[in-house]
Amino acid sequence: MNIKEKLKKYIDDNLIISFEKSMYNLDESCICNAKLKTYNKDDLQVSAREKKALGSTSLDNYIKQNKEDNKFQKTLFNFIDRQNLKDSDVYNKVNIDRRLFSKIRNDYNYHPSKETIILLAIALELNEDELLDLLNSAEYSLPNNDIFNLIIRFCFKERIYNLNTINEFLYDYNCKTLI
Repeated sequence: MNIKEKLKKYIDDNLIISFEKSMYNLDESCICNAKLKTYNKDDLQVSAREKKALGSTSLDNYIKQNKEDNKFQKTLFNFIDRQNLKDSDVYNKVNIDRRLFSKIRNDYNYHPSKETIILLAIALELNEDELLDLLNSAEYSLPNNDIFNLIIRFCFKERIYNLNTINEFLYDYNCKTLI
C-alpha cells in the first residue's frame, strides 16, 4: 500500500463526523424544541452592591494566582534545547520569518497560530505525542472531526516531515496548505 492509500485509509478510519454535520440525517422526532431564555439590558446589569462585593482586587488576585507562565514558549524552547538546535536551524527549515520567530522567543504575550506551531513541530521532527504536547501548551488541539487535522496527525505518526509532501497531501484533500 503506498503512502497516499495509507493516508486515505487513516482518514476513513479516524474521521469523526460532527453532530452538526450529520444532524440533517436525523428524524425530526429526535430534535427537541428547546425555548431559549431572552435577557433584557436590565438583567445584565450588575448592581453596585455586587460590584463592591466582587471588588477588583479579588479579581486581580485570582488572575495572579491562576495565570500560568507562557507554557508554549517553555515547551518549544525545551524541544529546541533538547535537540541542541540553533533557532536559525528551526525557522529556516520551514521558512518561518526570523522576525516572527524572534517574536515567539521574546514576546511573552505573543500567541502564534496553530499552523505556525505545526510548522515548528515539523522543523523539530517531533513525534505525534510531542506535537500534541506542543499544541496543547498553546491551547490548540487536533480533533478527529477535520481532515486537515487528520492529515497532520498522520504525517507525524508516519514521521513525514517534508513540507512539500505534507502540503501535497493537504492539497489533494482540498485543505489549506501550510505556507
